[in-house]
Amino acid sequence: MNAAEFRKRGKEMVDYVADYMEGVHKRQVYPGVEPGYLRPLIPDSAPQEPETFEDIIKDVEKIIMPGVTHWHSPYFFAYFPTASSYPAMLADILSGAIGCIGFSWIASPACTELETVMLDWLGKMINLPEAFLAGKDGEGGGVIQGSASEATLVTLLAARTKVIRELQAKCPGLTKAAIMDKLVAYASDQSHSSVERAGLIGGVKLKMLPTDDKFSLRGSALQKVLDEDKAAGLIPFFMVATLGTTSCCSFDNLLELGPICNKENIWMHIDAAYAGSSFICPEFRHLLNGVEFADSYNFNPHKWLLVNFDCSTMWVKKRADLIGAFKLDPLYLQHQNQDSGLVTDYRHWQIPLGRRFRSLKMWFVFRMYGVKGLQAYIRKHVKLSHEFESLVHKDPRFEICAEVVLGLVCFRMKGSNELNEALLEKINKSKKIHLVPCHLRDKFVLRFAICSRTVESVHIQHAWQHITELATELLKKENEQKMNQ
Repeated sequence: MNAAEFRKRGKEMVDYVADYMEGVHKRQVYPGVEPGYLRPLIPDSAPQEPETFEDIIKDVEKIIMPGVTHWHSPYFFAYFPTASSYPAMLADILSGAIGCIGFSWIASPACTELETVMLDWLGKMINLPEAFLAGKDGEGGGVIQGSASEATLVTLLAARTKVIRELQAKCPGLTKAAIMDKLVAYASDQSHSSVERAGLIGGVKLKMLPTDDKFSLRGSALQKVLDEDKAAGLIPFFMVATLGTTSCCSFDNLLELGPICNKENIWMHIDAAYAGSSFICPEFRHLLNGVEFADSYNFNPHKWLLVNFDCSTMWVKKRADLIGAFKLDPLYLQHQNQDSGLVTDYRHWQIPLGRRFRSLKMWFVFRMYGVKGLQAYIRKHVKLSHEFESLVHKDPRFEICAEVVLGLVCFRMKGSNELNEALLEKINKSKKIHLVPCHLRDKFVLRFAICSRTVESVHIQHAWQHITELATELLKKENEQKMNQ
């Protein structure tokens, strides 16, 4: 494909993408294929001769689209949002064209410097304490990770390295293995599974602490287990506080947890993967109060801030703690400016070496929407979630299972877990809308998340009508079965 054909096919692809986005509401949100559907539809091996672009596009519709779950459909209410916007797509095209691998400043100065500035922009948008910003001469700073899972793992490994070095400096005879055997990290029983996975990869004990009746981790629960673990000779070193848990969007109590972590010399990492985007709105910023006690903070603009995947933003107060854990400097990666104090080599801030020019997406989106446009988008989703909540409240057959704070509503039919499992099965088998469940204590709960950029009140109303119709069918069948027994 030469430049002339690229121009032609590129315009066609933009039209295809725009048509897809404008017509996604007409597509079945949840695919009806069975596992293994795709292999019989394509050859066993790659073609020896080139094929035409027209044939490939035909096969996209014939082979790929039937197996796509349409996350950007206004009838997709599962998981959490995955961000999508035209400015971000355009930036991704440019990033792909530039194609730099920005592991160091010299590898592409604009790639590094724009990321540093964009993380400062975003930090200011959510009113992060100055200590987290790079500025011109700050000790902190931000970096784009691939996901919140990576951010949790990176900070756990940095905290692990820091505490090992501190203890070995005090007691030179201590081996790394002896210290590792006693290290223990903490998170709430509502934290994401990726936190537990970080503990497994990091080779440290991780304890999941009980939450209160609002599914929030409190300081008293942390202090109790810290006292017990220290008495047992363990070494507490890391804690993950969650803002906006996956199951029900609950919030751990930073104002209680933070001072304890600071007093006990425990690295506190805050995971706000979904909820963090809302903090650009002043009315939700109070949910981040206590971040001043944290050592690191992360959220995903690629969930709810119109910046396409992947773009997980993470800040640290002391970047030296992060760099110190991962820095290796072979000759082939060195450059003459690396020790000037004016540049950042992001390869020392992450697990992979290579990195794409992801900050372009932030730059395009922030400029083309503006802070006010992004705030309006967040507020619209929150308003729609409260609309759905009010519909649930009006039907005495249903109940709300957790406080609705942002764009997630946890609800269920009053009755057994089996009844709610059957309802969810009917919902997803009908393929008109898509939901996923969670467990809150001993209850099987349905999650209704406002996800799509294009979702409107009419889609919320349609979804609720569909849910209630299926519930009526289910209850009718249940009553008939009881009568026949």
